[in-house]
Formats: sequence, structure tokens, C-alpha cells
Amino acid sequence: MTIQIAVTGAAGFIGSSLALFLARQGHQVHACDWADPTGCTPLDNPSDSTPARLRVERLRILAQTPGVHLSHFDLAEPGAFSAWAAKCQPDVVIHLAAQAGVRHSMQAPLDFVAPNLIGFAHVLDACHRQGVRRLLYASSSSVYGMRESAPFLEEDRTDRPESFYAATKQANEAMAMAYHAQYGLRSLGMRFFTVYGPRGRPDMAPFLFAQAIRRQEPITLFAKGELLRDFTYVDDTVAAVAALAGPEANWEGATVVNVGHHRPVSVNHFVTCLADQLRLAPVITYAPMQKADVKLTCASETRLLSMIGQWPDTPLEAGLSQFVNWLQEWDPLDKPA
Repeated sequence: MTIQIAVTGAAGFIGSSLALFLARQGHQVHACDWADPTGCTPLDNPSDSTPARLRVERLRILAQTPGVHLSHFDLAEPGAFSAWAAKCQPDVVIHLAAQAGVRHSMQAPLDFVAPNLIGFAHVLDACHRQGVRRLLYASSSSVYGMRESAPFLEEDRTDRPESFYAATKQANEAMAMAYHAQYGLRSLGMRFFTVYGPRGRPDMAPFLFAQAIRRQEPITLFAKGELLRDFTYVDDTVAAVAALAGPEANWEGATVVNVGHHRPVSVNHFVTCLADQLRLAPVITYAPMQKADVKLTCASETRLLSMIGQWPDTPLEAGLSQFVNWLQEWDPLDKPA
């Protein structure tokens, strides 16, 4: 059945992949982002920057895809999302637009206020006023903060953020719960766990490490490379989100769900796998653990499986192979001497 789906953050990593997937399923996808057609956002203006180049690539693919309708505006502008949603009349809203990055939030926490808090408030209110039946939105594994026990359960405490980014995602979950309590708005917060893959974020370890290894530059591993991360391939994540957005998904009210595979690996192991795919030896330096970092992320899949049943599970080596193949084609480099 074809439905009208709104996707925010369409120039982003997960958002662009999701919009493409949904359109190929035959849905009408109304996609928006605050990046302009050159890939620039209010927070990074040079059109030749790596983030802008990636956004242009994602937007180019979406613009060529039947069933995708692109718009460019800032969710934090009063009335912007409401007017757009009134025109689109979506059955489902999947809100993925946000300023992301734990370390960025240490350096510039105010960058997160307008997109993550004000923008989300506008989305919530427009969904309530326009009677949107289902709102799904991006949360993050970072809401769990620092903990030793695993796996992370959705009912675990999430009131001790280690970063301002995590605090904005905790706030989003609380805001969504309040809109359900007050107005009955049905919503699902999706706690993503370290998503990686082709056209991925350039500020995250897979992209940074791969580029450094390709250039034979040193990479810095914190906490001796022993931090554990529940890496999730982007196609797996997108398949789960699409299933959660469907009418068969088993969730009600205002709730949250982990989107991760319960298979954490050490950063050391991740780098070894990545270097194997690149067929190059990494140059590694070690540094102490950074503030706002956490030692472990590990998703419980129990609630997700109860909502959608089985979902794709791409092995790390296969996912990294796809990522490396894309990166080498997108950004060819001369081999080191």
C-alpha cells in the first residue's frame, strides 16, 4: 500500500538512505533538509567541504529518484514545518533532522539548541495539530550515558547524560512523552547505535579512520582502543526504520526502541577489520579516554524484535567492504609511495 511519508534530515546519512529505500518501495516520500542544493547548512558554509560534498551526493541521488519530493528549509523557523506538512499531508512523519555528534557538542553546545530542541518542538506541535497518525524520530544510544552492564534496555535509567548532544536526545524523548500525555500523539523514539556505511558521516570513526589509513596518517585511539561499540550497518538500520513506520509494526502510545544488533566490538577490532578491507596497515597512536565518551554501547534487541520481527543483520566485514568500495570510488586517492 502506498502511503505519504515525510522524512526530515533527507540530506543526512540515515535520512537520505531511508528516503531512497521508501521511494523504491513505492511510497510517496516528502523529504526536507535545511541544507541548500549546494549542501551548505547554517553551521558549515563552504560548498567544497567534505560534509557539503556528501550532502550534495545524497541530494543528487534523491533528486533522480521517482517518488521523492525535495524541499529545503529550517525546521527551527516558526511555521516552516507546519506549512510544509499541511501541504504534504503525510500519513507518517519520520523525523531524523538533528545536529549530531558527541564531540561537536563539547566544542559548540549551542549549535544543538535550534535544530534539536526548537526544531523538534515545531515537529511535535505540527504533528499534533494536523492529526499525524504516527511520528517516528531519531534518538540515540548516547542517552544511556556511562554504564558497565549490557545489554542496554529501553527501561534503563537515562537521566545522566555525558554530553550535551545526549541531553538534547533525552529532552526529545521527554517532549514526545509529554505530547502523548497531553494530546495523545503517537510517537516512537529510535535509539540508533553507531550507524556506518556508504555516504556516512565524515565526523565519525569509520570515515575518519578510513581516510587516515588510506593516506597512511596516524589515527588516534582513545582508551587504548578498548572502547566497545555496537556498530550497525546503515541498510540494516533503514530496513528497521521502514518496518517500524509500517502499519504492521507493534507499538503504541509514546515509547522508545533500540535499533542495534547486540554485538559490540572493540575499536581495536574495528580498525583491524577496516584496515584488512583497505589492504593497508594502520598507523596507530593511543590517547586517554575523552570526556563525554562512554566505554560501551550494546543494544538489547528484544523490544525491536517484538515490534517488527527479524531484521537484516549485516556482518561487520561485509558492511565495511561496502563502505570501503564506496569511499574509494567517491574519493579516489593516489596510493602512498
